[in-house]
Amino acid sequence: MGILNVTPDSFSDGRRFASAVDAIVAGRALMRAGADILDIGGESTRPNAKPVSPDEEMGRILPVIEALAKDGAVISADTRNAATMLAALESGARIINDVSGLRHDAAAAVVVAGQKCPVVLMHMRGSPMTMNCQAHYANLVRDVLGELAGIRASALAAGILPEAIVLDPGFGFAKIGGQNIELLRALKGFSALGHPLLVGVSRKSFVGAASGEPDADRRLPGSLAAAIFAVTRGASILRVHDVRETVQALKMWRALTGAPAGSAKEV
Repeated sequence: MGILNVTPDSFSDGRRFASAVDAIVAGRALMRAGADILDIGGESTRPNAKPVSPDEEMGRILPVIEALAKDGAVISADTRNAATMLAALESGARIINDVSGLRHDAAAAVVVAGQKCPVVLMHMRGSPMTMNCQAHYANLVRDVLGELAGIRASALAAGILPEAIVLDPGFGFAKIGGQNIELLRALKGFSALGHPLLVGVSRKSFVGAASGEPDADRRLPGSLAAAIFAVTRGASILRVHDVRETVQALKMWRALTGAPAGSAKEV
């Protein structure tokens, strides 16, 4: 899942693709690099990010979705807002990726259930403005697993089909520092919920802390190591900035291990 943030303030690539033209060019480059899915978002969800209105969000992403869908891209709309979800699907998106697990907007689950589209449900406490203040757990892995199971149960109760659900433990979202390492080590346990797992660790601050690299744009080696580790622990989808490099790393890992090509999505 190649990351395409059409925002001025995302933590790593904010402002780079803030115009629709630049974002479309970047999306086509991600497709050529080997992305299976393009995850297009118009609202930064980095720590302390301020929310934007659905209208502003749609203004940023809908032209990009329309153009790249016409190119044949499989598009995931990265949004918490029901109105944006519906407009994105009508513009050519096929998947919804909601960092709030459909809890931010009461109408979101209704939209996803009605459209019968795949959805990524992520674990997060609070909002991007407050999540790091809520990174306190009695037992990190048990608590995140239980809360994610509750998010999944709510989606099923809303009429979303089990086979449409992908789960994301939410690395960096209400998890700080070494909590992310602990959660990544325990990723296999999340397979017990019975859904494909998406892992997004690309360039994140815990990768920088563990590797001693403060600059997000220089965290490729650490991000690749974390991505391959995630695949060995059951990840089906990797959400990454550096598509070409991740695809190459996965191919090499498969060559060395004899793992089948279908053992993880190169995205």
